[in-house]
Amino acid sequence: MKTNYIKISMLFIALMIGFTSIQAQQVAVPRGGSNGSWRLLGTVTANHTADHDQIIVAGPHDYFRRLKFKVTGSPLNMQKMIVRYDDGGAPENIDVRQNIAKGGESREIDLRGGKRKIKSVDFWYDTKGFLNGRADVTLFGIK
Repeated sequence: MKTNYIKISMLFIALMIGFTSIQAQQVAVPRGGSNGSWRLLGTVTANHTADHDQIIVAGPHDYFRRLKFKVTGSPLNMQKMIVRYDDGGAPENIDVRQNIAKGGESREIDLRGGKRKIKSVDFWYDTKGFLNGRADVTLFGIK
């Protein structure tokens, strides 16, 4: 009886470790907009079982020169973003290292090389306490 309890406990722990490493992905198709206006690129929900999420920007890809994101639902500590470009060039690793309050926004982030076609953006973050709930991270781009 005791060995069954130990086996079940070990299985539960292994499943929880597996769930914490799962990466959530969200595919977004940006809507058209004029130059100089912020366009919604997608939203992911950061929760306490993951530390990494990705927004895939589906084609047709458009050119963007800056990014920013807004956090709602719960505060978040954004560590870094990795931006992958449609041309297959080297990904851009952007150190954000910013605590974003609930309802707050990041600074405007200039992309390397000016206007670039974005394929995906990965977010690496820490959530701010289990009791605060989930944080929604909404990504915007400007042409």
